[in-house]
Amino acid sequence: MSRLRFSTAREVFETFPSAHEAVTMPPTVESPLAFLARLAKGPAPTEAIGFCAFLLPRREAVWWGLQAVRAMQPPGMQDPGLAAAEAWVREPGDRTRFEALKLAQAGDRARPGTWVAWAAGYSGGSMVESHGVPCPPDLTAKMVRIAVLNAINRLPSREREGALRRCIEACIRLAEDDTAKR
Repeated sequence: MSRLRFSTAREVFETFPSAHEAVTMPPTVESPLAFLARLAKGPAPTEAIGFCAFLLPRREAVWWGLQAVRAMQPPGMQDPGLAAAEAWVREPGDRTRFEALKLAQAGDRARPGTWVAWAAGYSGGSMVESHGVPCPPDLTAKMVRIAVLNAINRLPSREREGALRRCIEACIRLAEDDTAKR
């Protein structure tokens, strides 16, 4: 069963107008996954990462982003941002979300995991723990996009194309698989 909440690529852009900042290809009425495949094969395949981030629901986008970033890091590397984001994915709620947000605020913005923590922290509810400041609905996608592209760009150039392809494939699997393990 599909996790897709959109019937067409155009619906993604209608829901998130800021997706036009990440994806320059004009939206169509084709299925989101067909549009994603065309993006990945097009002249700017990194735009597919942005589309993935907007296509997935917030929790799945954070999960996808943290898994993508983790796969590109050296084995055994500990990243507190990824750990905080994973804690929120496994137990979504204000406590874990604000923990991820605090870690992101204090984290190293050069690290992709910090951006994944921002994505979890901005996944809904208030942006400020002490009073209600609603999170804009597109912030999770924007932060996940930054995280994944940051991780890809840290790789040696010869590895980037393969990493990009694996990230897109992981998004497609997550979007299509309603029984995805966490």
